[in-house]
Amino acid sequence: RENLELRMRADDPDMIGSSPAMRMVRSAINKVAPTASRVLITGPAGVGKELVARAIHGESQRAGGPFVAVNCASMHPDRLETELFGAEGIDGTDRHLGVFENANKGTLFLDEVGDMPLETQGKIVRVLQEQTFERVGGSVLIEVDVRVVAATSRDLESEIANARFREDLYYRLAVVPIAVPPLKDRREDIPELIKYFMSRSAQTSGLAARSLGNDALGALQSHDWPGNVRQLRNVVERLLIMAPSNEEGPIKADMLPPEIVGVGPATPGRDGREQLMFLLSNEVMQELVTLEHTPSEEEVTDALWNRFCEEADISVVSD
Repeated sequence: RENLELRMRADDPDMIGSSPAMRMVRSAINKVAPTASRVLITGPAGVGKELVARAIHGESQRAGGPFVAVNCASMHPDRLETELFGAEGIDGTDRHLGVFENANKGTLFLDEVGDMPLETQGKIVRVLQEQTFERVGGSVLIEVDVRVVAATSRDLESEIANARFREDLYYRLAVVPIAVPPLKDRREDIPELIKYFMSRSAQTSGLAARSLGNDALGALQSHDWPGNVRQLRNVVERLLIMAPSNEEGPIKADMLPPEIVGVGPATPGRDGREQLMFLLSNEVMQELVTLEHTPSEEEVTDALWNRFCEEADISVVSD
């Protein structure tokens, strides 16, 4: 188990991004990590909630102890209590230790805690309160010292209103809530994430890393990313493997997957020109900020159009 934990730590990606949203997440981690408080991490699937949980563990006083992650959504309800609390050996079977015992002196990460059955939720409340439990089929109280960090992609307050989640468990888990933003709310981090994932994919695949053209980068920045950072990582790996290797230069927009460039039914605001305009607008605005006067709307429009024509290699003929 210790060897597995060391390998998992070595494979952990860094928290990439310097957007205001990610700075707020890092600030929350820095404040709560040294404490013993429980944390509830919320956000849609693929945003990196486990990465946040590992960062909290890594910066805590329990960093030398185990980090044990369990996905409550992927466990069969009949096996969940055994996985959590363990089971005594019956009829010659070996005793099974649950994740609470395995996480002793460390951190237990309960992912997708909103999918936990109500009956099990009640037992978790008691464990959090008393730090003791009984193995399934046993009668001896087991005492543990575990910090619980939970995560969910569900709206737990709505689940409470519909009697699908215990209110007392919610308030025990959500001592310090941390909301991880979806990727579409921090698009400025996408170029940095792409560079990181490209480098990692090149290392693992043995292929040479590729750069992206402005049109491709603009398309990726303007995409809504329903699968969030996980989806972006998969797209970058796919690009590295599938992009034509006999072409020199950066990857262009026409090499992107169809779901990114919008091949098929037209999607408003997703053509190549608007994608490039989206990318260039930040650069142009940063340049205009250096002017001694506040730029007018006409100056902004002209500067953006000129940069667009330059990058898109369009010759402008005046009347």
